[in-house]
Amino acid sequence: MRLDFSGERVLAVVAHPDDAEVLCAGTLARAGCDGATLGICVLCRGDRGQPAKPIANLAAVRRKEMAAAAKLLGAVLLRGEFGDGQLVDGPTQRQKLTELYRRFRPTLVLAHWKEDYHSDHRAAGALAEAVSWFCASAGHRTQAAALSSQPALWWMDTMNMTGFEPGFFVDVSEQIDLKRRLLACHQSQLRRSGDGDFAPLEEQRYDKPKPVGRRPA
Repeated sequence: MRLDFSGERVLAVVAHPDDAEVLCAGTLARAGCDGATLGICVLCRGDRGQPAKPIANLAAVRRKEMAAAAKLLGAVLLRGEFGDGQLVDGPTQRQKLTELYRRFRPTLVLAHWKEDYHSDHRAAGALAEAVSWFCASAGHRTQAAALSSQPALWWMDTMNMTGFEPGFFVDVSEQIDLKRRLLACHQSQLRRSGDGDFAPLEEQRYDKPKPVGRRPA
């Protein structure tokens, strides 16, 4: 299967400031090379991912890091500003994400697999799926107008492919160097590479999104 992202508006909906760079930056970069408009929606502030030597005002630091990565990628950055460990699939979160979808107007959404190991990731995936329906429904009112049609939704793989069976793979071999540079923007998290409960970012290089079918809301 040959993928062509030209003319698409691709939005990655992720829980934390470095999740897009770890899980789908190669696919985003590949889409950008095809001429797609790119967006990254980060739902959580990233305020709890402290290295062994704590960083003051971590949320502000990570806000700058994700902004630098988005600029390097050429992506629009959208933020949910929910607290780490507090993300749920609830009405407030759905309303916020619906507004963000309608501002960006994606044709394709990349989202966390709903059975991911991390509770924030699972909530982000559930929200992304629900809102991909509701964003095109005029009955769900926001300041921005409803989309004319629902975006397609692809699931991103999980760390080490745990509990995930891909439907297809995206070849991002030509985007690996850019992906490394994007990961390097997240120095606060690179400092955690020695933590026993944290996977080193540099090892997370490949993107294996899985497609999911859509049906009318």
